[in-house]
Amino acid sequence: MDNLTPKRIVEELDRYIIGQNKAKKAVAIALRNRWRRQRLSDEIKDEVLPKNIIMIGPTGVGKTEIARRLAKLAGAPFVKVEASKFTEVGYVGRDVESMIRDLTEISLNMVKTEYMEKVQERARALAEERLLDYLLPQPRALRSAEAEEDKEKYRQTRERLRQQLREGKLDSRYVDIEVKEKAMPFGVVSNVGLEELEINLKEMLGNFLPEKQKRKKVKVPEAMIMLLQEEAGKLIDIDKVTKEAIERVEQTGIVFVDEIDKIANKGSSYGPDVSREGVQRDLLPIVEGSTVTTKHGPVRTDHILFIAAGAFHMTKPSDLIPELQGRFPIRVELEPLGKGEFVRILKEPYNALTKQYVALLETENVNIEFTDDAVEEIANIAAAVNDKAENIGARRLHTVLEKLLEDISFEAPERKNGKLVIDSIYVRTQLADIVKDEDLSRYIL
Repeated sequence: MDNLTPKRIVEELDRYIIGQNKAKKAVAIALRNRWRRQRLSDEIKDEVLPKNIIMIGPTGVGKTEIARRLAKLAGAPFVKVEASKFTEVGYVGRDVESMIRDLTEISLNMVKTEYMEKVQERARALAEERLLDYLLPQPRALRSAEAEEDKEKYRQTRERLRQQLREGKLDSRYVDIEVKEKAMPFGVVSNVGLEELEINLKEMLGNFLPEKQKRKKVKVPEAMIMLLQEEAGKLIDIDKVTKEAIERVEQTGIVFVDEIDKIANKGSSYGPDVSREGVQRDLLPIVEGSTVTTKHGPVRTDHILFIAAGAFHMTKPSDLIPELQGRFPIRVELEPLGKGEFVRILKEPYNALTKQYVALLETENVNIEFTDDAVEEIANIAAAVNDKAENIGARRLHTVLEKLLEDISFEAPERKNGKLVIDSIYVRTQLADIVKDEDLSRYIL
């Protein structure tokens, strides 16, 4: 984080997201302020609250991607939720606090993975010994002190087997191993419709469930993975992992609340607006700062960064309740994307769509090349379709490119020639029906 200055953060975001400099600048400052806060004295540190952000803009302009890339850049726990989910009729089993519980689970998995990577080498050695025990059990006769010669033969055989294991010569062999599983203390049978209930109960009860040994017959590589995970789990201090995970949520967690415009109140005091306002009031204490109970312990939300987003076609941010508006002091508008931005999106980012398709088809030994005039034509068609149909921003490029390369992708395994040039003529030929037809929904959804 020391090197992640606001300018550097924007530069990193520029590698993946075209334009939207106002939004990038706002999130870069918010992230840097976290670094600054950690260097304050304890007496003032708790008083410095994050400046939450509302991003305003149509779909497909980069709102989610900016938030997700920011979290990845900071190595912070990140969760995306749709605000409209909490207003759906018949929506059961989720409350607004569930976003914090989900964030805690994500953080726990992040920290657990990091700790497991640190003990991988030792865990692999232990897992290998266990696997060899299953593959070549030690005869009882060798356990006496008198059988020294037989012990040496066993040791040599075991070492040869170890070498074969490491060289992959045993990969097709099956082995019976014992693994630990959480056991349900009461009989939840896996009938139709009850599988999810059993999974949810296991997750909810967590560490309170007793463990039981279960034998499984699996191939050697799968057995190695299962034993490796089990041994790594034994080597880490789960209490320490949990404590660090909760601390990360509280100090660096990011919650992206999408479709916040869908819970904005349009002014009526009855019907769905009552439900929308109810969700806002449920959301308020979490954004203001409260303690949420999770199965891993209490989590304070005071310093979690909330980034909200919405198109606000039918509403505006001022339609949110005043208290919630006050908790999102920074508002940035994202610009709609047109042909110019589409050209840059297709060519410039590290993960540009054209680069993705080139890499995908290279796996079939088919090399495709997009000429500059082809990129211009693709961008032009995407922009035209957005104008005539629903404007879904840069997501339109996915559908246009998929249609454009449909035949090549289908025939790729059988193609003998390795080089294909995609030029503007090819683009116009492949997409001619889409350009001519007014009912674009028949071709691109």
